Amino acid sequence: MIWRRHFPAECECQPNELSIQTMPPYSPRSFPLRSLFSRLLQHSPLSTSASRLTDAGPLASRLSSRAVLRFSGPDTAKYLQNLLTNDILPLTQSPPQASDEDDRASYMSTPNVALYRPPPVYAALLTPQGRFLYDFFLYRPPPVEEMLDRSGSGPMKEESDGEVALLADVDAEFVDEILSTLKRYRLRSKVEIENASDEFSCWQHFGGGVSTANPSSEEPEASSIGWGTGVDRAAESSAQGTEYGWQWFTDPRLDFLGLRGIFPSNTTPPLVEADKETDELNYVLWRLIKGIAEGSAEIPKGEAIPLEYNFAGLNAISFDKGCYVGQELIARTHHRGVIRKRLTPFRLVDANGEEVEEATSPGSEIVDDESGKKIGTVNKVLGSRGIGLLKIEEAFKPAARLSLKNREDLKIEVVKPDWWPAEWIQVHDQQHVAAST
Repeated sequence: MIWRRHFPAECECQPNELSIQTMPPYSPRSFPLRSLFSRLLQHSPLSTSASRLTDAGPLASRLSSRAVLRFSGPDTAKYLQNLLTNDILPLTQSPPQASDEDDRASYMSTPNVALYRPPPVYAALLTPQGRFLYDFFLYRPPPVEEMLDRSGSGPMKEESDGEVALLADVDAEFVDEILSTLKRYRLRSKVEIENASDEFSCWQHFGGGVSTANPSSEEPEASSIGWGTGVDRAAESSAQGTEYGWQWFTDPRLDFLGLRGIFPSNTTPPLVEADKETDELNYVLWRLIKGIAEGSAEIPKGEAIPLEYNFAGLNAISFDKGCYVGQELIARTHHRGVIRKRLTPFRLVDANGEEVEEATSPGSEIVDDESGKKIGTVNKVLGSRGIGLLKIEEAFKPAARLSLKNREDLKIEVVKPDWWPAEWIQVHDQQHVAAST
């Protein structure tokens, strides 16, 4: 089953056989679990959705579970650099300067895409004790002078004031709390922080067949587009952006997650076909299958240790930048080199190994059938797929048999994600062999 938005009867692009019903905007806590699943599962089993999400080809979702904040002011870069886990300074770098020797450089923007757009940065804000609070996708919006004017014949005549402005994609459920927390850290920093969710929306382009390749390799004819001395290598394709310079970027966490972007709320992003815009729950399922949590509802606020939630593997932490809030625990745990628990994807199966769909509450205990010991807890389940924080050594030991506590009929089958580095498992395998000899 794939959730899809319905279109009016007169629309040329009618929903295909994958469409089942109109769904409300997704929120991690919008509905009681039983109520939610009774509405989602009444037509066809979710256990088939893993493969069908891929087979359906590229999909796009407006992420109603995310909000947009705007940071502006002369101290924006310094303020965020001292606060968040990742290095945000690349977002503040000036466009590369063209040289006389480089006849391929372009001094002006290419139609529909800005001259230079640094890729987004994924980061987190922690407590002073190093526990997770909120995650951020940070973007630098296109400068005014690098956008097209309304005629489309050239760049705008206006010029920006030179100050760095950044947009952040954050958890919508906690947006007011995030704003309050950020302002407490502002002190005397010259930075303005405001909720820009009325102006902008967050989108994800995901599923099978989503290309994150350089657009020039897909559209060689784009090499003839542009002003200045020749090809603008940073922005030579108009297919990736809107007429005002907003564009898709490869997801900063992992390439296979697809494309992510912030776009004006009154526009539909490029590459979004009418019959491919789908409900956000399909993106949530896509993430769970890959073993990736997002937002403070799936990553327990004030409790989660970022390295146990694989933030290092998701490009959310810089170990080379200077100090930031909560750095001490992160640095100590990282240099120790052993993470005993990790967020891990799993399938819910019955005694015969068949996937089953069950509304399972976050916090439910996962136990070893043989010893009865707790080895982890559930973070989120959607249909037959879920993620949980598990002890790696116990979860991946040979012939491990796991189930939900007091539900021996409901088995847990852990799945090692393809993107996990081999050492995440090998370290624990070596320790297990050493302990048994």
